[in-house]
Amino acid sequence: MQETVLDRPHAGAPRLSAVLKDYYELTKPRIQVLLLITTAGAMWIASKGHVEPVLLLVTLLGGTLAASSANVFNCLIDRDIDLLMERTRRRPIPAGRIQPLQATLFALALGAASFVVLALFANLFAALLAITGIGFYVVVYTLWLKRTTTQNIVIGGAAGAIPPLVGWAAVTGSLDWSAWMLFGIIFLWTPPHFWALAMMIREDYRKAGVPMLPVVVGDEKTARWIFWYTLALLPVTLALYPLGTMGWIYLVAASGLGAWFLAGAARLLRVPHERKEARALFKRSIFYLMLLFVAMGIDSILLR
Repeated sequence: MQETVLDRPHAGAPRLSAVLKDYYELTKPRIQVLLLITTAGAMWIASKGHVEPVLLLVTLLGGTLAASSANVFNCLIDRDIDLLMERTRRRPIPAGRIQPLQATLFALALGAASFVVLALFANLFAALLAITGIGFYVVVYTLWLKRTTTQNIVIGGAAGAIPPLVGWAAVTGSLDWSAWMLFGIIFLWTPPHFWALAMMIREDYRKAGVPMLPVVVGDEKTARWIFWYTLALLPVTLALYPLGTMGWIYLVAASGLGAWFLAGAARLLRVPHERKEARALFKRSIFYLMLLFVAMGIDSILLR
């Protein structure tokens, strides 16, 4: 007797799970963790350690949807570059598993959902900031800067610095100097973080014709830029103390973490051609930002 689909009730399950996995991959979930940490940290500080749980969850949901939308648009626009790079050629769009129209509709739906969630359950200002972040990342960074200038990640990094503004606005409905200092921290942290990654995969960017800093100026100058940006980051992190936003616990933690991050940048500066040092600094930059915002949270709990 010939077997039918009804005789195999689970035949379609793997295909559905594979499709869902591909759409999930388009949102780049791994890089969203830090964005959510900075959003939650900003909310915690803005509320002086007493953020409403529902508001926190709703804002994180809205932020996740906004970041997902921006990342899907990025995958859509960069599908030609992704096809040329070993690291990205197996992503769903260049591999042909998801079509451009499908990705476009998915990105638009995520962006619309983000705006609705934040506007209804947080406030309109937070929703507008999230949409601004999507627009900046897609239009300014992905469509314009990424393919035209070595300073792409410097200016484009402003998009990644918007999540703490969204978190702050969700709590207060406005932005003050403390919120902009959080923006400045992410803005200055982004180039050392991303250039360390670019040094690791420089040849991929070269093959794709993307003018990342290591491709154009080489490892030595890139390591120098990384060091100076890391050095510039430290006083911005410490500025939260004289502003009265953070207390002495944060001041001590930020000083120690800053010295640790700068030491990693100095090590790379001494041996800029060592890929293992670039990788080590890339990992160090992630832990640095996470621990810095953890220190903000601890400070808010113990000293407020």
